[in-house]
Amino acid sequence: MDEKCLQQLQDAQMVLVGIGEAFDGVRSLRERDDYEALCKRLEEAGKPWLLPALNRFLLEKEAGLDRRLAALERLRALLEGKNFFLVSVSTNDLVWDSGIRQDRIVAPCGGSRFKQCINPDAHGGKGSVLPLSEEERKRLEDCARQDAWEDFSLDPCPVCGSPMACNNIYAQNYDESGYLDRWSLYTKWLQGSMNRRLCILELGVGLQFPSVIRFPFEKLAYYNLKSSLIRVHPTLPQLPQGLGGRGSAIGEDAVSWLLG
Repeated sequence: MDEKCLQQLQDAQMVLVGIGEAFDGVRSLRERDDYEALCKRLEEAGKPWLLPALNRFLLEKEAGLDRRLAALERLRALLEGKNFFLVSVSTNDLVWDSGIRQDRIVAPCGGSRFKQCINPDAHGGKGSVLPLSEEERKRLEDCARQDAWEDFSLDPCPVCGSPMACNNIYAQNYDESGYLDRWSLYTKWLQGSMNRRLCILELGVGLQFPSVIRFPFEKLAYYNLKSSLIRVHPTLPQLPQGLGGRGSAIGEDAVSWLLG
């Protein structure tokens, strides 16, 4: 991280962080000869919601997981003592393992920590999201090690008996109730950021879910004249017009940039 960006972080009264898809490592995983076939197997088995778990397992085998976790731990140190909020579209759950304050994280795309009923409408609008049990976590790890992804299943819904899926964006009828309380806290935090020295830090955010981080962060930077936007992405670091020199476009891998 260069001195200019570090100074902007240190001088900021508030810091907004966006963690992007780059932390899932899909770009490097696609270089594997078997990756597309593995993804197809999940689709054919009707379990695309296992994709985040698959990505995490493959990254762990290739040591890419440890490197990304180290980058997030470096971010945690940079945020120490700051008034911050972190929005993540990464689905491998690493942000929850990083030591970053969990009450300041929202992950609207979900992951593999929680499960949901595939028929959430049967729950009277109360949501169907539950944590995975220890037994389910163990079964998932066993299936991953044995490359038996199609054999994995979660316990049926305790309310209606329907199948359960991991609570993430790839699930049929994704139940968003799992993150909405945290999203409400985030929007309240944002309301207090206007006319404050706000440092907006985007790390590896591409165009897979642009309406969650990329576009809203640009809008926030445009209207808050006391803000600065630091965008780190190897191929999409471009900044919008109108920031008046308050932006830094860094064409690097976000993990490497944090660890550098």
